[in-house]
Amino acid sequence: MSENTSVNKLVSRVEGMELIIERDFDAPRELVFSVFSDPVHLAAWWGPQGWETEVHEMDFKVDGAWLYCMTCVDKNQGDFFGMKSCGKAVYHEIVVPEKIVYTDMFTDTDYNVLPEMPETVVKMDFLEKEGKTTIITRSQFSTAEALKQVVDMGAVQGVSSQYERLDNYLSNIQ
Repeated sequence: MSENTSVNKLVSRVEGMELIIERDFDAPRELVFSVFSDPVHLAAWWGPQGWETEVHEMDFKVDGAWLYCMTCVDKNQGDFFGMKSCGKAVYHEIVVPEKIVYTDMFTDTDYNVLPEMPETVVKMDFLEKEGKTTIITRSQFSTAEALKQVVDMGAVQGVSSQYERLDNYLSNIQ
C-alpha cells in the first residue's frame, strides 16, 4: 500500500501507518486556511459532492472541538442517499495560517464517538508559493488495519471530491 495514486489534481500515498494527501489550490494561503477555520465556510464546501454538511459546534482553538454531520442529498448516489456521516475533531495545534493538527473521530448523530471506528491524528500544512497554496495532510493511524479500513471506505476519493468542492468555493469567494 505504498504506491502513489493521483485522483484529479490530488496526490496520495501511504507511508507506514500514515495516509498523505497533497493538493494545490489557486488561492492565497490566508484564504485557504480561513475556509478550514470558519464554520460558515466549512458548511459551504465540506464533504464529497452530493453531500451537505451541518456544523453543530465549532470552537477553533487548542483543545476546542468541531462537531459536524454530513448528509447525502444526491438521489443518484443510490444506497448513500439519506445516509449521515458525523464526526468530531479536537484541535491540538493551530498556527495561523500554516498548520492545523487535530484528532478526527467518527460519531453517531448525537456526537458520541464510535469506538469501532478508527481515530486519526491529522496534521495539515498550508504552504504558499507565488500566491497559490499547497495543502499537505498527514493522517496518522494507530494500526495498519485502521488505515486500511479508512482507505477501503473510499477516503481518498472522498477527499478528492471534497477538494473539488473547495476549489470551486475558493474560486467564488476570491
